[in-house]
Amino acid sequence: RCHHCPHLLTRPYEKSEKPCVLSEYMEKYPLYPSTLPRDSFKPKEEYKMAQIPMEGISTAKRDYIAHEVLPLKLKEPEKHVKNDESMDLTSIYRQDYNPHPICQVPPCLPRETRDISGAKMDTKSTYEDDYVLWNEPRTELIRPDNGYHPSEAKFDHRTVVQDDYLYRGPVATQSCKPLNLSQKSKDPFDNMTNYRVNYVPHPLEKRYIHQHEKYKPSEVPFDGLTTHKVSYKGLAAKPAKLAKPYQPKLLHDLPFSSTTEFQEKYQAWPQHPIFTKKTVEYVPPIEKMDLHTTTQLHYKHPNGKPAKMCRSLAQLKKSTGPFNSSSTMKEDYKPWVCKRVKPITHAPELTFPATPMDCLSTFRTHYLPHPLTITKSYKPAWPGPRPHTLLDAKTIYATSYTPKGIVKCLASYKDPPGYIFGGTDADGHKLYVPASEGECLQG
Repeated sequence: RCHHCPHLLTRPYEKSEKPCVLSEYMEKYPLYPSTLPRDSFKPKEEYKMAQIPMEGISTAKRDYIAHEVLPLKLKEPEKHVKNDESMDLTSIYRQDYNPHPICQVPPCLPRETRDISGAKMDTKSTYEDDYVLWNEPRTELIRPDNGYHPSEAKFDHRTVVQDDYLYRGPVATQSCKPLNLSQKSKDPFDNMTNYRVNYVPHPLEKRYIHQHEKYKPSEVPFDGLTTHKVSYKGLAAKPAKLAKPYQPKLLHDLPFSSTTEFQEKYQAWPQHPIFTKKTVEYVPPIEKMDLHTTTQLHYKHPNGKPAKMCRSLAQLKKSTGPFNSSSTMKEDYKPWVCKRVKPITHAPELTFPATPMDCLSTFRTHYLPHPLTITKSYKPAWPGPRPHTLLDAKTIYATSYTPKGIVKCLASYKDPPGYIFGGTDADGHKLYVPASEGECLQG
């Protein structure tokens, strides 16, 4: 519904070929003046250098004066003198604490108006009645008992399990398996099932095959009109003017020049020949080369001898007697005379029965066959093939939809119906006032 104004500006001092930009959107949503954001009131952090020159003395150099540091005199620890007197185990609590008599503490709670019995209250607590001080003697010091001496008897290598738990022998268990009381039938197996007995075969009907109708072309000639051609008809209007500026063509008979502006202005500079230096031919020297170095000439060893080793040789005395091969390990740790303990193996506890195995499982022994139960099928019966009926091509959209007419824009009329011409503004727009309301239409 929004449309642009096709008129040109008709102001006396402003003449241009640009169309008017006025539209319904610009009338409803006018442009508001844009305001720049205000400047920040935050002070600028600028470093201000002091004009006084900086001293090279720090606070530590100015306030802390160096004193003479003397070596520390270490006090020699006193030698420990062992005292033969026994230790007094009395504590400061036992010496200084004096027991005070127990007195009743007055209550701090407010006085209540209630009947108080005149019986005398027993002020002794449960702790005073049950926990009485014991007259115990002085406790001895807890010291580790270092009086253990291993026995000199020979170790028998027997454990507590071998002494206390005697082998009782295998235990004969009784089989709890139930007896097979079912007797197998000797009759031949009947190969008939419930499905084979009750199933009735029905004759199959022929399958329905839908026959398609042959295509018949329409006898009405094709008019070649579309919905767009029928509904949208061209209105009489002037052809659009070309907005491209007019450029007159320069026609001359001069031949086309193959040179460009770059070739004319930027010409190649004259290149000088490249200077090349001639290589000097190598002439080998006539004199022979002295192969002596500075070290060989200045550092000479007159009457040089190899240096002697300054290490004193250890003088080992060779003993004439036999070598003693005994050591502290061999003398103190002598091997014990131990015999290898035989492993304790028990006799097998499992006893196999003498009767042969029946090879029957628990399912075969306990399962009893029951007669078959016939279940009724609740499936609905087949009604048979459906008759062929043609599809109804009518839909809700085709029956209930009513086409609506095309509403033409009022601005396309020269004199829109229902409006009265009110005047023309400075931009050349015609103002129309509706006959019934006070609204204004621009065109």
